[in-house]
Amino acid sequence: MSAIRRTVTATLLLSACWGYDLSRFNTSGLDPMLAGEQERQQPQPSGTLDLVEDEAFILVKAAPRPSETFGETVCCAGVDLNGNWVRLYPVSFRQLSDYQKFRRWDHIKYRWSRPKATKDTRSESRRVDPHSIEIIRPMRHADRNKLMSRIVVASLVREHEAGRSLALLKPEILDFWHERRGQGEIAEREQVLQRLRDQQDMFAPPALIPPRTSPYAFKYRYRDDDGVHVGTCQDWETEQTFLMRRRDQGSEQAALAWMQRVFGEEYPRKGMGLAMGTHRYRLHQWLINGVIRVDDDPQLNLL
Repeated sequence: MSAIRRTVTATLLLSACWGYDLSRFNTSGLDPMLAGEQERQQPQPSGTLDLVEDEAFILVKAAPRPSETFGETVCCAGVDLNGNWVRLYPVSFRQLSDYQKFRRWDHIKYRWSRPKATKDTRSESRRVDPHSIEIIRPMRHADRNKLMSRIVVASLVREHEAGRSLALLKPEILDFWHERRGQGEIAEREQVLQRLRDQQDMFAPPALIPPRTSPYAFKYRYRDDDGVHVGTCQDWETEQTFLMRRRDQGSEQAALAWMQRVFGEEYPRKGMGLAMGTHRYRLHQWLINGVIRVDDDPQLNLL
């Protein structure tokens, strides 16, 4: 990739207000997912060694996990141009160049193959060639509600029965609270973050890597069509938000009060969705992989 292309791509990463040209996909001016048109034909790999190209809009960046094979890896998730969920893994911090470090809402192009059945049987999972990742540009705010309206669900039981392991759930939020982590867990997470600093941040400038792990876990109690559930936020962004508020306000208690007000009161009142994903080995167990502001008023933009 040329130096000019790298510069342009890096600039796009830092500009959340740039528009996204939907006319590049068909003559209607909208891609099939947003326009509700017939799905495009998507090639599928014939085996674990066959690579095919696809595109996706990134929605989820789960918390990094250590891997003896790939270094620090992260499970990313998004939707393809037909509105189908895809899970991109493993994406290694060590193997990505600066111009490949994508963020939520970025439209990316990549090549992928099927994971080995012994490693991951979930239908959405894709083993990504990290060298093939290319950022096209961020999706503009005005198109985000259109995307969310196509994929939001109200029942994870129905998603599981349909063979899906990723979903955007729009539940009724009943409660939000924090719990202090044990010292052993904090120390282990600190070691992961230090390795991430050594490898540089995949999603944003290095300064946005948390200076330390959050001493608190943040949890939701929520109700969907299947009943009442409790889940812990697994995403990096929720914890990073707390750490940034603590830094800016100079008070842990003030930061916790802000989290309670925003994540526990403001988001549920204005509208929000939980990006959910199942555990690799326990397919019935759904985890909160991300918190996404989804406005109840479709005329408003997502945060």
